[in-house]
Amino acid sequence: MENEKDEQPSQRKDHRTDVFATRFVDKTTSWQQKALRRVATKNEPRQPPGGLDKTPIPHAPPGYTLKFIFHRANSLPMADLNSLSSDPYLSVQLHTDLPSRHKQDPHMRFRTPTIRKSTHPVWNCEWIVANVPSTGFKLKARIYDEDPADHDDRLGNVHVHVDSIPDNWLGIREQQYKIKKRMGSKRAYFFRGCAAMFNRNIEMSGNLVISVQMLGKTDVGNNGGRIWTIGPCAWSRHLSPMIGRLAGTKEPGQGKNGTKSQRYNFQANQFQFAGPVPPPLYHRYVEFKPFIAGMFNDTSLRGRILNRALHHQHSRIYNYDRTTLYGSFPSPSKDMSLQFLDLVHRDYGGRIYTYVMTLDGMWRFTETGKEFGIDLLSKHTMHADMDIYIAFSGEFFVRRLKTPHKGPFDSGQETHPAADLDGGSPPADPPSDPAYYALYIDNDSGTYRPSAELLPLFKEFMQKNLPGLKVVTLDCVADADRMGKLKREQRERKKAEGHGTVVLQDDGSSLSSSDEEELEERAREYAGNEGGGEEGSTKKERKKRQLKREIKESKLGAWAAHRDNQERQGAKKDVQDGDDDEKGGRDNGELKQEGEEMVPKANGGACG
Repeated sequence: MENEKDEQPSQRKDHRTDVFATRFVDKTTSWQQKALRRVATKNEPRQPPGGLDKTPIPHAPPGYTLKFIFHRANSLPMADLNSLSSDPYLSVQLHTDLPSRHKQDPHMRFRTPTIRKSTHPVWNCEWIVANVPSTGFKLKARIYDEDPADHDDRLGNVHVHVDSIPDNWLGIREQQYKIKKRMGSKRAYFFRGCAAMFNRNIEMSGNLVISVQMLGKTDVGNNGGRIWTIGPCAWSRHLSPMIGRLAGTKEPGQGKNGTKSQRYNFQANQFQFAGPVPPPLYHRYVEFKPFIAGMFNDTSLRGRILNRALHHQHSRIYNYDRTTLYGSFPSPSKDMSLQFLDLVHRDYGGRIYTYVMTLDGMWRFTETGKEFGIDLLSKHTMHADMDIYIAFSGEFFVRRLKTPHKGPFDSGQETHPAADLDGGSPPADPPSDPAYYALYIDNDSGTYRPSAELLPLFKEFMQKNLPGLKVVTLDCVADADRMGKLKREQRERKKAEGHGTVVLQDDGSSLSSSDEEELEERAREYAGNEGGGEEGSTKKERKKRQLKREIKESKLGAWAAHRDNQERQGAKKDVQDGDDDEKGGRDNGELKQEGEEMVPKANGGACG
């Protein structure tokens, strides 16, 4: 027995080389798999990573539909020393335990309108979210003071935690949550502390009042793997005269004596659609350049610089200020389609727009085109605010139809542009029925390259949210010839309908000195391009002739008469001093003409 015990093999001790051997085996297996994939795709054309992502939504049981109500706040700090008040708004994020398709998927966001000059704002805004899981949610509400000239100051935070949602959950009814001051603006709380020293009625700590109602189970079938916004369908219109002058974009208006006018303004629009966005609409940015990945992921030095630049540009384009218009609809309707047509100025001006649709159904779009002087304004990256994944992107334009019961491409159907149709813009008021209009939308986006196979599904989603409006989808590859012809007609119409109008500034007056300089610059460029072959003519004479041509074609009325009088008398006048005198009598933040407002106010805001 002792010999048998001695002959039993002893267990070998682990050696440090065993770890490297295991790693080597795993590495060779990985190399073999890569080689097999390379052989399988050898004959296929290589494409940069990105574009359509077919990752399915993770499976989860159906959740609940919740209505979040942001009632009011009290005792907020004073961010503005002059008025001893603030311009507060709420920026909200909703987090759940549901697994996302990718960790880079953007969070659910919501923003309330801004309440002007108040430390006790009342919003009463509703946000209806579908498919919140039974494991609860975490709501992060940040209160900001809107300051377009600088950066928005944070006034405090509120966090709402709900661990579970049973079938008989009673919700939250006008619960007060203390506003945390730790991340708030030190300057704003310093001002409030100084005011509290002289007034005992002023409190240093504020509260935010929130309600949450459960509306029932969400009908999503067997898969409740994501949450989405049901309503309200809120919209906002952002105006920037400075960017409008740089980009050369104008919006139509009403001038003196009933004449049509145009104002330098760059318009950015946001429209929240009722979800859910179809799950296959899921696209990632395309790495067509080496630095693109670093820009979206904020990794390399060059990528970080571009990332912050585009974030800043997005915040300036979609900047909220006193001229921002708000509104909302409880659900998609005919009025919602008419509001969209108003945002794009119906069929007037032959405009072309660049758009991005986010994963939660937020539609962002601005006017764009080859004639833009600022290239980055037309980039989908900026509109998406550097989101790695979006639903869809491209360009679109709107046309008016002669016969509403026919399709845009039916025989005998005429559209404006390119045909001159009666009963609409520019000479008359446009029809108020969405059936008279067609939305031409494509997938022309090099940043995300949406799949043409999903255009029918995207069309169905657009028709659901814009009822009554005819939607036409175009593939930027298969329909390249037709799409190019339609867009050329749009640009030609934009040039044609731009004549015969008076360009107005913010004060409603005729051209200012800066506009004269712009016309002179255009005349100088024209003389350099087309007038260079005129021998015996000096540069000053060519510029003078072209400037006269501009005045004649644009029919600039009083300014043209003033300019002719200057030439006859040979005198120079300081136009800038005259403009400064006019600005002295102008109300801040409003566009007026003969005592009437040129820009309408919001109709009740986005939250009744």
